Amino acid sequence: MKTCYLVMVTRTPDFRDDVGAEHVRFLDAVRARGQLLLTGGFTDKSGGAYVLQDIADLAAAQALVDTDPLLVQGSATARIHEWSTR
Repeated sequence: MKTCYLVMVTRTPDFRDDVGAEHVRFLDAVRARGQLLLTGGFTDKSGGAYVLQDIADLAAAQALVDTDPLLVQGSATARIHEWSTR
């Protein structure tokens, strides 16, 4: 089993499109470090999700997600689930 972290992101009423571009750059940097397994937006435009890997623990995952521009700028909220994958 591998432990990953499923990050469920929900847009807030204050969502700004320009912050979406910053979020993509954030995810690209996480991917470049080998810590992003999968990402995508929901078709209803309510938010999206991403899966983090090779993260020490839930606290480290939370610390990383807390730097996501969507959260920093108040454009979204996030819930993190520790996930045992096969």
